[in-house]
Amino acid sequence: MDGKDLIKRVKEENVKFISLQFSDVTGAVKSVDMPIRHLEDALKDGVWFDGSSVEGFARIQESDMRLILDPETYAVLPWSTAESRRARVFCDIFMPNGEPFAGDPRGTLKRILKKLDEKGWVYNIGPEPEFFLFKSPEQNGVHPVPHDTGGYFDFSSFDEAVVVRTALMDALDAMGLDVEVGHHEVALGQHEIDFRYAEALRTADNVLTLKYTVKAIAAQHGLVASFMPKPVFGINGSGMHCHQSLFEKKTGNNLFFDGKDEAHLSKLAYSFIAGQLAHARALAAIVAPTVNSYKRLVPGYEAPVYIGWAQQNRSALIRIPRYAEGRDKSVRAELRFPDPSSNPYLAFAVMLAAALDGMEKKLEAPKPLNNINLYHLEKEDRTKMGVMELPGSLAEALTELEKDEVLKSALGEATTEAFLRAKWEEWDQFRMRVSDYEIQRYLETA
Repeated sequence: MDGKDLIKRVKEENVKFISLQFSDVTGAVKSVDMPIRHLEDALKDGVWFDGSSVEGFARIQESDMRLILDPETYAVLPWSTAESRRARVFCDIFMPNGEPFAGDPRGTLKRILKKLDEKGWVYNIGPEPEFFLFKSPEQNGVHPVPHDTGGYFDFSSFDEAVVVRTALMDALDAMGLDVEVGHHEVALGQHEIDFRYAEALRTADNVLTLKYTVKAIAAQHGLVASFMPKPVFGINGSGMHCHQSLFEKKTGNNLFFDGKDEAHLSKLAYSFIAGQLAHARALAAIVAPTVNSYKRLVPGYEAPVYIGWAQQNRSALIRIPRYAEGRDKSVRAELRFPDPSSNPYLAFAVMLAAALDGMEKKLEAPKPLNNINLYHLEKEDRTKMGVMELPGSLAEALTELEKDEVLKSALGEATTEAFLRAKWEEWDQFRMRVSDYEIQRYLETA
């Protein structure tokens, strides 16, 4: 779709307003709303805005920035009313001199994807974002109460959870996501809606779309949707497992597949895996970027903690799903420790950067951890096997990122500085806050 096609579509679909969307460094969606009569000028000249108040953007003396619309990302917001119908497009951010803004998360991903484009390759990702539906906090106080009592893949012919999840899937389809399945997850009130894999930039756009669409539709049902990694103590948290593969543009061949290999993996795939494992501790800061993320990444709740790979073994950081004869295109590597609180543009950028480092250096993957439940091994046994652990806190992960030149280079100086500043501030706020646990534990015993 080009600009002329976009203008035609908005007229045909009776759109009155258009939201020009982008994200800050933490992944929060920002929007500039515009009456549709100004769309033609916006497509031609862009839209100026003040970037000084956006997390990770410009200093106040460099605040003027320009949004350049991407017509390919047009979609009508299905919850908007007919009389004030709204649509959205994602935008790229440019400086007054016409140069791309170095701190734009979407631009950061586009820059590293250019390296693959030069090779004639495509980086595909199929994410599995999980989320919770909670009852309205006005009715239940501060602590979240799950919306339903279902369990993993539970079926009900008609209940509130099914009604809401069906409405969510309808809305996401209308927004252009190719929804494949939706189902109840392990924990009470926890759900997952999977959409078809696509190249990394479109997938990142789709993740942001899914998050705010789910929140909007849930609100219409009087519910709160949360992508917080660990909102409830003692039950499973929410992850965003990412199924990854590399394809050759010209032939459409899956570069991960080798029919002669026991695991059906190519040498390129093994180096891809090795790169992500080598950078896993620093990757954590971007793909699991909140204080709360590290309350999910603990043994006992299906989230990976130990750095290794395996076929089928869900306790490993990277899992190779079972190969089905004749389905060469389905061979992929599932990275299991990202969570949906991450900025998908930055997460996918550093995931690819780590993999590219492994491929360029022809790193060899360690032995697979097949048929081993890593959670049941003693620390001494894991040490003998050379199996390291992910960071145990956001602070530890940020320290690892500060030491990782490959990932910092992929993010760029502006994004790295802004991300670290925002996240160290988050850590400081957390460590100074007095929690319910501390009151219960120490108020009378200390």
